[in-house]
Amino acid sequence: MNDKSASKSAGHDLDGNATRERILLEAARLFRQHGYAATTLREVADAAGVKAGSIYYHFESKEQILGEVLDKGIKIVYETVRARIDALPKDAPWRDRIAAGIEGHLWGMLHHGDFTSANMRIYGQIPESAKAKHRVVRREYADYWDQLLQSALAAGELRADASTTIIRLFVIGALNWTVEWYNPKRGSFHDFAQQITAVVFDGILLHHHSS
Repeated sequence: MNDKSASKSAGHDLDGNATRERILLEAARLFRQHGYAATTLREVADAAGVKAGSIYYHFESKEQILGEVLDKGIKIVYETVRARIDALPKDAPWRDRIAAGIEGHLWGMLHHGDFTSANMRIYGQIPESAKAKHRVVRREYADYWDQLLQSALAAGELRADASTTIIRLFVIGALNWTVEWYNPKRGSFHDFAQQITAVVFDGILLHHHSS
């Protein structure tokens, strides 16, 4: 292959990848707004600015698009959480690691809202075959948090009167729904993440210590 052919092929690959990502983004937005069953491939194609038939150049089916939208929503959050925690010193307290995980989860959720919100809103609507494949990704992320919390418990930094599974389900469940009500105009993301972390760690009541 000569230089011109190689350059042309690379250009097509870049264009193809960009189109593929645009289709996924528009599908996520439509799934979020209208649900999976009510969204047609033609609507996705129109929103992405491509011909309906050309979607099959990038995806085999609507279910494949769904699977990639769901996986992308979890993977974005998972990668952000891991990056935040991995950036801490190896001897960082578990409180700092959990705080970094909370901040990373919020960042991933709120900066990729269509993917993450679609993930929550349509999970109950999707075919069982798509659920089965996606459960692997969801389980991997849940396992990561379970290991984090269990390590904090073993180090004596986590309350021992509650199951780590219950803690993980409660915290992640609460964080997930921020994508539906968070308003960036009401303050910085940093301040918001700090307030959420404070509520998770310290609750909502004042703690009066008797002398």
